[in-house]
Amino acid sequence: MQLIDTHQHLILRESLGYAWTEGIPALSGNFSRADYGSLVEGRGVIGTVFMETGVDDADYQREARLVAKMVGTAELAMFGQIAACRPEQDLGFQSWLDECRRLNVVGFRRILQGMPDDTSKAESFRRNTRLIGAAGWPVDLCFAARQLDIAADLVRACPEVSFVLDHFGTNKMAPGGFDGWRDGMARLAELPNLWVKFSGATAYVPPDAGPQNPVGAVAETALDLFGPKRLIWGGDWPMVDLGVGLPGWIDMTHHLLAHLSADERALIGHRNARSFYRLPE
Repeated sequence: MQLIDTHQHLILRESLGYAWTEGIPALSGNFSRADYGSLVEGRGVIGTVFMETGVDDADYQREARLVAKMVGTAELAMFGQIAACRPEQDLGFQSWLDECRRLNVVGFRRILQGMPDDTSKAESFRRNTRLIGAAGWPVDLCFAARQLDIAADLVRACPEVSFVLDHFGTNKMAPGGFDGWRDGMARLAELPNLWVKFSGATAYVPPDAGPQNPVGAVAETALDLFGPKRLIWGGDWPMVDLGVGLPGWIDMTHHLLAHLSADERALIGHRNARSFYRLPE
């Protein structure tokens, strides 16, 4: 199965700040494209999309400008980047979108799992999110598992925007939280402009979430609710090192999708990524 990794982070400490990684030994040091390449060699990864890495606020535009120079410059193709943005701030928002047309940007993300619950409820936030969609870009959503109904409100308020929910919506899932997560995902599945990223579960789903095999149950539930046509694969490296690691996640992906047809696996592995982010062939 060929894979396009739509969630490739890099940690480049010589240029950017990552305060959120403090106190996480597995994420100390740098994580480069060369490191990534050695992990996926021979494993069917045919290209990547860089995902903004939650750099310090002062650095998020600098990150996008730095990554723009990497697109198309290595043997393993980086097709583009999903850049950070701040829809809650009107000042300079449109100018940032204008600049991003020159930065190989294929989508945007604002991490909301650690923000106040009302951040995405503000009309200014939603207005700026609609500007992203009107300009032809999709939006990645990063909410905590307890915030899935807040995510649904945002998606419902912006029907013309294509969204993808990162990491199956499992960020910060609480012990015993599987049933509540499943109910929230069922409500999200009713929204036709929402996709789900097949990523992150081993780092974010606690072993005592509920089912005997919680990661498998999360993947099975997402398949049942959204189907292969609305799932997009991602590696989430290096955060995946908090779970099974990137090679382990690739192996697990093959296992979790083994019962699907070759065409269905191809949709999740790479075809949905190309159409959703409008990637080159």
